Amino acid sequence: MHFFLKISLGLIKMRNMTLFMTTAIFIVLSTVVMYALEPQTFENLLNTFYFVMTTFTTVGYGDYSPVTLPGKFFAVFMFLIGIGLLGVVIGKIVDSFTLFRKMREEGKLSYMKDRHIVMIGWGKKSESAIKEILDSDPEIEVVVIDSLQKAPIDISDTRLHFVQGDPTSEEPYLKANIEEASAVIIFSDDNIQDPSLKDAKTLLVSITVERLAPDVHTTAEVMTEKNIANFSHVKVDEFILSQETISRLAVRSALYKGVSQVYSQLISRQHGEDLYKISKHPSWTTYNDAFLDLLMQGATLIADRHLLDINRRLNEEIPVEAELYIICNKATYEKVRTGAV
Repeated sequence: MHFFLKISLGLIKMRNMTLFMTTAIFIVLSTVVMYALEPQTFENLLNTFYFVMTTFTTVGYGDYSPVTLPGKFFAVFMFLIGIGLLGVVIGKIVDSFTLFRKMREEGKLSYMKDRHIVMIGWGKKSESAIKEILDSDPEIEVVVIDSLQKAPIDISDTRLHFVQGDPTSEEPYLKANIEEASAVIIFSDDNIQDPSLKDAKTLLVSITVERLAPDVHTTAEVMTEKNIANFSHVKVDEFILSQETISRLAVRSALYKGVSQVYSQLISRQHGEDLYKISKHPSWTTYNDAFLDLLMQGATLIADRHLLDINRRLNEEIPVEAELYIICNKATYEKVRTGAV
């Protein structure tokens, strides 16, 4: 018993690759030896291999069994050593899955894919944003960076990933593979109460993002509009004014009853018509060409990049770099998109 205990402890302490190689070699040798001892019983190596594996994992199925004394002795030896060896291997595999899940939950794994969205900072806004992203594109994946000790997201969803770390330091961004991301969204820190201090931290995060991924499209949440001037030396593509946006929407809703429902439909994929971006079609020369063609397909052209006065530019030519925005449902967008460049 002491002998088998020492062997078991030795197997447990063995490196994973060494253990797997030892197990594979033992299985091959057992197959060859058993076939050499009883070639008439097993007929070929495949049957012998089948017997070895069923003996390792259970006590065999009885369809093949050794008949000679040497064969029976070797089968007993093989069973005692093999079942312990295979048990340790299975235990190591289970431990590896457990460790992988633990590291994924603690945000210690690196993200290796590309075209993902990196979201910095966790809170109610981040949670809503993730839901909107996942609803908008069934293929896109999201990586959340935050200093929390455990993932605030559902890690069972293979499209969601968590990287733990200080958003003002370099390490979490390298783990998130930020250089290969399609976009970065920076949310203000909800743990900070002072709006100016919130924007100050957002500025620090923006500087880090620009240094590591200057070509990635970056959107930052800013609490106070006057603080946008402080970002003048930092490449942030778009700003979202958190407090001002809500205040202005409330005022519009009070002045024009029901306007908030229009805003909600345009910024959410969950109900109603949505806002989409498309490319210029080769058959469109002027905005009027695009407007009429899209209208016939059930979509409304409303803007080219930041230009909302399309209705006064209908006779102008559409530039090559145009980014056209339309309002329509999902089915119409798919139809239009497949026809666009």
